[in-house]
Amino acid sequence: MIVPRESGILATDDGQRIYWETHGNPVGKSAVVLHGGPGSGAGTGWTTYFDLERYNVLLFDQRGCGRSTPSAGDPQTDLRLNTTDHLIRDIEALRALCGAEEWLVLGGSWGTTLALAYAQAHPDRVSELVLFSVTTTTNDEVDWVTRQMGRVFPEQWERLMALVPAVRDAGDIPAAYAELLADPDVRIRGEAARRWCEWEDTHISLAPGHRPDPRYRDPEFRATFARLVTHYWSHAAWRADDELLAGVESLSNVPTVLVHGRYDISSPAAVPYRLHARWPGSELHLVDAGHGAGLGDPVTAAISRFAARKND
Repeated sequence: MIVPRESGILATDDGQRIYWETHGNPVGKSAVVLHGGPGSGAGTGWTTYFDLERYNVLLFDQRGCGRSTPSAGDPQTDLRLNTTDHLIRDIEALRALCGAEEWLVLGGSWGTTLALAYAQAHPDRVSELVLFSVTTTTNDEVDWVTRQMGRVFPEQWERLMALVPAVRDAGDIPAAYAELLADPDVRIRGEAARRWCEWEDTHISLAPGHRPDPRYRDPEFRATFARLVTHYWSHAAWRADDELLAGVESLSNVPTVLVHGRYDISSPAAVPYRLHARWPGSELHLVDAGHGAGLGDPVTAAISRFAARKND
């Protein structure tokens, strides 16, 4: 069992309570983990990417998920207080709490979108970026993963659309599900969360050896995860299309490694490729893997290499 060195709650001025914990060497190189989802939470498994004798790693559960409260799974929780900019402010508050002048940022899946937004807002606080299963959460990417992927998984997509027939041919699928997930009827919310998470488990399933995610068996996790994903996707992460792509040119001095799976059809390799093409000094590693799974070796290698670069 991996036990944190320290843990606590960051209380924000708008009523959020953000759970955080630290691992590793308190005088090691500072790093922060930005988990996926949105809504997955930061389990201690993230620490396996790091040499904990060389790194001081902060994990935290983003607003509304995991051990942070109030839970987004509660339909009474106001998601207007949960946006990309809110998360960026939380990251900065946690950095100040830790006393880190700058830190390596590790992000996976949704966490790569958040990492890009954070780095572009605070480039002087990011020593390096390691991003895997890369997304930028544009409208095109959201349309791809919620509508166009229906051509790859037609049976499963029809099951997803059965609850929102009004947007089957056109319209905002995440927004339609977000409405169901806020319905007063607990049965409607529960079935919407189940259908959404079934689709989530489907569109990342092409890689050899894929296994269903056991977290989706938990009704509370399903409700939290589905509500946060649909909320962020329906707003395209509150960023203009290609805003994050254009912004990487301001990060030319930040050493960056992008790792992506060739079998990751839900987030095609064109996404990190376009970033890499615009990003002087970035590295792109395309490997025979899917979304998240099978990317550990190049991610760990990059983090290990960066350990020798001391924080200022």
